[in-house]
Amino acid sequence: MVIKKRCLLWDWTNTDGPGHQGVPAEMDKVNFEGPMKSVSNWNTWTPPELKGRAPFRPMIHDMAKLSGEDGKRIENTKDGIILYFNEPEVAGISAEKAADVWFKQIVPLRKEKGNKLVSPSCASNPQGQAWISDFMRRVESEPPDFLGLHYYGTDHNEAIKYFEEMHAKHPKQRLFVTEVASISRNYRDVVTFTIEIANWMDRTEWVEEYGFFGCMRQVADGYVSPEAQLMKPDGQFTDLMYKLMYDQPMKA
Repeated sequence: MVIKKRCLLWDWTNTDGPGHQGVPAEMDKVNFEGPMKSVSNWNTWTPPELKGRAPFRPMIHDMAKLSGEDGKRIENTKDGIILYFNEPEVAGISAEKAADVWFKQIVPLRKEKGNKLVSPSCASNPQGQAWISDFMRRVESEPPDFLGLHYYGTDHNEAIKYFEEMHAKHPKQRLFVTEVASISRNYRDVVTFTIEIANWMDRTEWVEEYGFFGCMRQVADGYVSPEAQLMKPDGQFTDLMYKLMYDQPMKA
């Protein structure tokens, strides 16, 4: 039986838009019959090239996405899973402010629209851990359905240890790992990390979904590894992307 937990992190630049040409036809090549379950793009709008083939996970990336057209799209989301804030500790959003918005604007999306809610996804460093602990304490009366997490590193055992520690701190929330990847510049090490993490996630009952970073033509920054890219500069999928689409359990 196929275990469907993998979320495709489809960069917004893959979608055609004003001033830039995407690679929307590549979405037609994504296999959603295997372990790949859903799609997210760090935005509130659904990539039109998805064509309803898989559930879309809208993200309220930052404060600006709470109003205007973004706010309307979120308000119109029903029976979905909504991702709340991307690394707010980096963006300068306090846990106090995020909790205030949570009660006023986010919780009603669950009560009135039937959505499930993912907590803000923080980095795994001490600053990120302190932020999410503060937030979870503040929203204890209306906790999120899932705990959002990010993890970047080179050692899969350290990653698994982190996920286990965070689950132990917040045992009522299944994990929704909105970004994970190896930052090693050695391709074999990246493959090993990806295989070990994916197989562990698939067999761990309290993991809801996870997304490997990332499916995009350009490397996002100097921190992430070019070897972990799921898309080539020409828009074609990498071998790692094919493994994530088809292999379960994953193997070298």
